[in-house]
Amino acid sequence: MEVSDYEKKYDKKFKLQTVQLIHEQEKTVAQTARELGLSENTLYRWMAEFRKDGEQAFPSSGQLKPDEKALRDLQKKIRDLEKENEILEKAMHYFAKDRR
Repeated sequence: MEVSDYEKKYDKKFKLQTVQLIHEQEKTVAQTARELGLSENTLYRWMAEFRKDGEQAFPSSGQLKPDEKALRDLQKKIRDLEKENEILEKAMHYFAKDRR
């Protein structure tokens, strides 16, 4: 049973070296794919990701790109602030009832 490229895991270093190999040695995607035993689609996907994100492309498993991490951090901050706001509103209503 053969494992597809999609199911295999390649590290960031390997992906960067492969993309650079295509650019620097001016090899075709087809030729590089044959030499490395990868599908052309996989290499085209890696090249597109590298064009889009440069050195930030191919974050390792469990790691986010800097802009994705910033977004996640901001979303967490919003959730935390919404919880704090909810608590403060409840406290305000509690103490307002106490004054009557």
